[in-house]
Amino acid sequence: MTKVSVDFSRTIRPVKKVHAVGQPPLLGWSNDSLFHFLTEAGIPYSRLHDVGGPFGGGRYVDIPNIFRDFDADPDDPASYDFTWTDPLIASLVKAGVEPYYRLGVTIENESYRKAYHVTPPKDFRKWAKICAGIVRHYTKGWANGFHYKMTYWEIWNEPECIERKEMWTGTWEQYMELYEVTSKLLKAEFPEIKVGGYGSCGFYLLSHPERKDDIKQASFMECFDRFLACAKEKQCPLDFFSWHDYDEPETVVLWADYVDKKLREYGFTHTEQHLNEWNCHPSWRGRAAHSAATAAFLLEMQRSKVEIGMFYDAQCGVSPYGGLFNPLTRQVLKAYWAFCSFNELYRRKNEVFSSSDTENVYVCASSGTEEEGSAVMIVNNSQKEQSLELDLGGKSILSCRLTDETFDFAPVVFRNALPPFSVMLLLVR
Repeated sequence: MTKVSVDFSRTIRPVKKVHAVGQPPLLGWSNDSLFHFLTEAGIPYSRLHDVGGPFGGGRYVDIPNIFRDFDADPDDPASYDFTWTDPLIASLVKAGVEPYYRLGVTIENESYRKAYHVTPPKDFRKWAKICAGIVRHYTKGWANGFHYKMTYWEIWNEPECIERKEMWTGTWEQYMELYEVTSKLLKAEFPEIKVGGYGSCGFYLLSHPERKDDIKQASFMECFDRFLACAKEKQCPLDFFSWHDYDEPETVVLWADYVDKKLREYGFTHTEQHLNEWNCHPSWRGRAAHSAATAAFLLEMQRSKVEIGMFYDAQCGVSPYGGLFNPLTRQVLKAYWAFCSFNELYRRKNEVFSSSDTENVYVCASSGTEEEGSAVMIVNNSQKEQSLELDLGGKSILSCRLTDETFDFAPVVFRNALPPFSVMLLLVR
């Protein structure tokens, strides 16, 4: 028997924007017909990384796609090609999703054959000025541009280069120089935006100490320390630190605590934590199991020190990292409903105390107005049905929606049980 309790009189924290996503479900070059699913799930941000396919696709977002001739003048609007990125960002804004812009390039997974764009720019200050031109275009109206709200600007992605060259073929010292030059230039011209990086590969040795001799994963830890030490010494802006996690839900709090400890150790006490790539291996799991793991991950981020979380990703294509859309039918998969469920918590704004006494059963609750009621999200991330003893502090269940092997966010009659690999949303008053 699993006991789940909720105390609506004890407010814990605001419900956070952890149900954001990576690249959106763009079809073809500019078909945004699936973006309404982002709106309906209340997706707050879309991180623009790896947009357009392998090696950048030659069209969107990436610096080499927008500024095609590095020898051109970064102060001349004619040097920039916003042809494809403009409608992409306009579609996100129309859908109510704030673009989160990664300044850099797409991963080149087979860079050992040839590295096209993951090499260090030949002039770091000029590269930074190009980035400033992009920010100016989208937030200040420059170059026949726009005045969008685009808060977050991330400098590169996964540049850890020791035993790994898919994103950065230079040295770590070169990346730190790029970060220093770019972050200082952007914050000087645009003090209202938030600048950060670096999209760390993650901290797997924390939860897998048996891998201590893995040079690549040890380098992820080492690079984090070196980055913070250099950023402190050079007094670099660091409004947010971003990192990634492709492990299980139970790693989130541990890793976030580690990041928080390190940020404080180096004096970055006001730096936000962004877990801006995560996924629970949809290619390893059935659809219901992936939905449950995804929901559990969302709830673990909510109770961690992470402030913004971004699922990688919301593309509609064949990928081991997708999991929200079926590329054949162009319909949503079961994991999508985890985001819709979490959004009901987010809409009500305030997380209240909740607890579960069973491993792999997760719970989070949020209090709303008397008119809208409150919400409780319960996840069974196991293959066994769990009998449920539910204490709602006297509140009554108004409705129940269930996602499991059979149902897709469907209204059902509540019963005191959680099916295997299930996500349950209760609205109560």
